[in-house]
Amino acid sequence: MKIGFVGLGQMGRPIAHNLLSKSGDDVVVSSRGNKWFDEFRDRGATATHRVVEVADADLVFLCLPSTAVVMSVLLGDDGLAGHLRPDQTVVDLSTIAYGATIEINAALAAKGVPYIDAPISGMEVRAIEATLTVMCGGDRGVFDRVRPYLDHIGSKILYMGPSGSGQLTKLINQLLFDINSAALGEILPMAVKMGLDPDLVGEVVNSGTGRSYASEFFIPRILRGEFGDGYPMSHAYKDLVSAAELGANHGIPMPVLAAATATYQTALLRGHGDKDKGGMVRVFEELLDVAYRSTSAPPPHTRSQT
Repeated sequence: MKIGFVGLGQMGRPIAHNLLSKSGDDVVVSSRGNKWFDEFRDRGATATHRVVEVADADLVFLCLPSTAVVMSVLLGDDGLAGHLRPDQTVVDLSTIAYGATIEINAALAAKGVPYIDAPISGMEVRAIEATLTVMCGGDRGVFDRVRPYLDHIGSKILYMGPSGSGQLTKLINQLLFDINSAALGEILPMAVKMGLDPDLVGEVVNSGTGRSYASEFFIPRILRGEFGDGYPMSHAYKDLVSAAELGANHGIPMPVLAAATATYQTALLRGHGDKDKGGMVRVFEELLDVAYRSTSAPPPHTRSQT
């Protein structure tokens, strides 16, 4: 068995390492940049800039940053689709638009190539620990065949239904996370404006009914003034675009999400796109002229970005 892996970004790199170490198969990785090539070559993998060199792998994984990039890699000029055989399988770990997923599935099905949309949930640390949640759409028999490889990268592997179901499930999860993050950005500065202690407010929220994964992850970091531990908002905005398209196409009203989207958009327009979703707090901190920061924690330190 030969495994191909395209995309060595923040999530793709540790996932590819786990497949390399746990599968026992030959692995070829491809990325536009060569920053991580040596560490893969040192472990016996092949590394290349040329995506087409992945095309002879029996199982091809993609972990790419956007719908446009996935479409280009698979269906673009000299894309992988033109080189694949019916006995190969493509598993896309990227988070992309539902409509594009359906289009890709149809294009590959016309060539007899099985395709699984398998977006992942979990930040970089879970990718490193191989404890990701993987939501899969596609043919059930194909899913069953690739399941052992997905077990190398995640601790919760779910078959959600036909093609596109994985992306829809991931989108629902992300939208709820976006709403929670926007709510934190709006409400926490109000607490400071009204004279409450930021540390104590955070303690109450994260031990009370206002608690969420977003609050548990972001509140300690916001208190320290650190906004670089999560996925940058400028990249994650694609989820809100996908939701708007679905709502428009299917006539589904989502007023709470629309309000959260407005906060997200304001953060981007005000230059906070390089921050994680906790950075939405800056919108209301600037508006109210306050800062939701710890009165006892040491000053923030610079974190490296990946």
